[in-house]
Amino acid sequence: EIGVVTVLEDHRHGLQDGEFVKFSDIRGMIELNDAPPQPVKVTGPHTFTIGDTRQFSAYVGGGRYQQVKQPITLSFATLSEALKSPELMIFDFAKLDSPPLIHLCVQALDLFVTEFGQRPAPGNRQHGDRFVQLVTELASASEGVKVDEKIVRSFAHCATGSINPVAAFVGGVAAQETLKAITNKFTPIKQFLYFDAIESLPDNLLEMDAKEFEPTLGQERYRGQISVFGQTLQNALLNSRMFLVGAGAIGCELLKNFALMGVGCGADGMVTVTDMDKIEKSNLNRQFLFRPWHIDRPKSVTACEAAVGINPALHVTPHQHRVGPDTEKIYNDDFFDHLHFVCNALDNVEARLYVDSRCVLYQKPLLESGTLGTKGNVQVIVPHLTESYGSSVDPPEQGIPICTLKHFPHKIEHTIQWARDEFHGVFTNQMEDVNRYLSAPNFVQSLKEQRNTRQVVLESIHANLVSDRPQTFDQCIVWGRLRFESLFNHSIRQLLHNFPPDMKDSTGNDFWSGAKRAPIPLQFDITSPLHLDFVIAAANLRAFNYGLKGHTDTNAFVKVLKDVNPPEFKPVQGLHIPTNDREAEGNAAMLGHQSNDMLFEELLKSIPPPSELAGYRLSPVEFEKDDDTNFHIQFITATSNLRASNYGIPLVDTHETKRIAGKIIPAIATTTALVTGLVALELIKIIQSKPLVAYKNAFVNLALPFLAFSEPIAPPKIKSTDREWTLWDNIRVDIGDVTLREFLEYFKKTHQLDISMISYGRSMLFSVFVPQKKLEERYKLSMSELTRTISKSELPPGSRYLTLEVCCASSNGDDVEVPTVRFKYR
Repeated sequence: EIGVVTVLEDHRHGLQDGEFVKFSDIRGMIELNDAPPQPVKVTGPHTFTIGDTRQFSAYVGGGRYQQVKQPITLSFATLSEALKSPELMIFDFAKLDSPPLIHLCVQALDLFVTEFGQRPAPGNRQHGDRFVQLVTELASASEGVKVDEKIVRSFAHCATGSINPVAAFVGGVAAQETLKAITNKFTPIKQFLYFDAIESLPDNLLEMDAKEFEPTLGQERYRGQISVFGQTLQNALLNSRMFLVGAGAIGCELLKNFALMGVGCGADGMVTVTDMDKIEKSNLNRQFLFRPWHIDRPKSVTACEAAVGINPALHVTPHQHRVGPDTEKIYNDDFFDHLHFVCNALDNVEARLYVDSRCVLYQKPLLESGTLGTKGNVQVIVPHLTESYGSSVDPPEQGIPICTLKHFPHKIEHTIQWARDEFHGVFTNQMEDVNRYLSAPNFVQSLKEQRNTRQVVLESIHANLVSDRPQTFDQCIVWGRLRFESLFNHSIRQLLHNFPPDMKDSTGNDFWSGAKRAPIPLQFDITSPLHLDFVIAAANLRAFNYGLKGHTDTNAFVKVLKDVNPPEFKPVQGLHIPTNDREAEGNAAMLGHQSNDMLFEELLKSIPPPSELAGYRLSPVEFEKDDDTNFHIQFITATSNLRASNYGIPLVDTHETKRIAGKIIPAIATTTALVTGLVALELIKIIQSKPLVAYKNAFVNLALPFLAFSEPIAPPKIKSTDREWTLWDNIRVDIGDVTLREFLEYFKKTHQLDISMISYGRSMLFSVFVPQKKLEERYKLSMSELTRTISKSELPPGSRYLTLEVCCASSNGDDVEVPTVRFKYR
């Protein structure tokens, strides 16, 4: 019969028909564990079939599958053959006729250069006429190619040009194709890829005077760009004011693009860059404005210095602020009012949504982009033309359930996160608790009130100051060995004591099934490099906490470890281990309820008072993934892999552990260059106030290869009675800082609406439900004074508007939805 494979409920297999998978860790049908990769046929998001399995043993349970890429052989036509019968990659379905025509234009350009000894000059009508003739002649010999004279003349016009955005796009694609040829990894383009962005050209390009395409004095470095777009657009670029949020991989590439294009290089131009991070070693492989000697320097400052090195005329200001509610006094009305565009180079959805909301509020175009390995996307957001970034967002990533993390891991990501928690808990949090005990006068009193956690915290303080406080490095080695026994042997045996391998659940099914895999306790092996790695890292981190000098002398470690005799395992009777997050929450509450004041006080008495340890402090560890000598990643790798060994999860190396533990988003220069090139093209369109059809959102995957361009979605219209508006609309009120009563009367007179409620952020300024006495007091206050009084905070300096949300009703009492109100008070 056909073998059906069902994956865990919370996972989709993501396979396609004809792909291959290899199996491991199957119980029962063991023949599949050693079988070659099997082709699959997809039957659903959680199921697929692998062919006839009747000759195999009966399936008992468990198992893992891994997709195995199979090599394929591709054949390509020679250049002479391909020129006659081209195989074209189509990626923009709004331009289906363009690639075949551009294929002929490229050939015509060669003929033109042979005939005239030069390329067609921009704005030269005679050159354009001859070029159209050559393309028409080639088209007559080619079946099904339509000659669009505007495209052909535009091609001729651009033939001498050289613009950074297109160079970045083509360079990214070409570099990735080169890597494919060298590594035989990923699928190459087959066979021609013609990219055009004709919609970014000026609408009246072919009517413009030839002088428009010659650079003026001081603009010679932009000759290639001026010959394509003209002086008028170049001047607009020079004097544009941009806010770049982020100076990482995408931010560096964008800043380089801006410098080469001349963005912000004019007398009135400015690029403001903000990034609160400092440069780390792992940044250097993809954030190309940074060098090894820049490590620990601010990203924004360093990137701006490098960009000025590319173009000394660039006016750029670095900031080191996070863009959020806490910096609205910096990025205020005055700041946004002077901007022309905002460009995001961020790595998290929350920050993107915030910047997007500010752009909607201030009516500023936003250029949004992101990459993940060979994948990338670009979204252009234009006031009143497109929807915003926040109009459609991917759902947030699901976190790892607590019980999966603590007791039932089944992926390496689970064990790495568990190892990180162990690292922070033992070497950071516990040390900080000790220091707070020693330095904060009210720490103990505050701890007494935290009934759910107080006993655990006090026990760790006791251990770190009394029972387990090391005086020598050898004692740190012993501590590391005992920690191994606790984490990878005793805790696992306790889990199996509570839930034996043959246990059945309440429905009669095996408890250890599906995602739950029965673990195996580890026996410490002094000859195992992995076991020794854990003890070496743990001992050295412990020594750092206590200011002791550590080392990595294996012989010295072995000598100490031979004399360590861990205590025998004794199962704790009656210990409740939760099997789901709901039980875990109840367990925590129960522990808090059972917390005993007498036990707490007795334990407290056994700890030396802070006065006896005056000036004594421990050194908490601050996680740093890029220092290979600090034992941080070594500890997390060893801890994660040991726990993975407990649960039969395939181990990973230090590099992969660092990527996951450090939450490094995979980025490669090829994708980043391509994506930022597309962003720059959209910027050029925004400067020209192009219509909606000219803009392009992009989705790419250079590995497949896949490129798709689509027109942005227009903002949805909101209808309320006889009014119609979009998220970009607001009601501006510029009548001075009037009183609340005057504001209500103005709104009623101007919009024929009665306001029933006014809110400013989380503060309710006015409501018909407020007692009349309080309302009478508020009616007399100016709107700014009312806001300060109710919100109990000063209005940000540099702000001129109050952003108000109002609830209204028509004259007949019907609720009416209205846009945000922008009230000018200053």
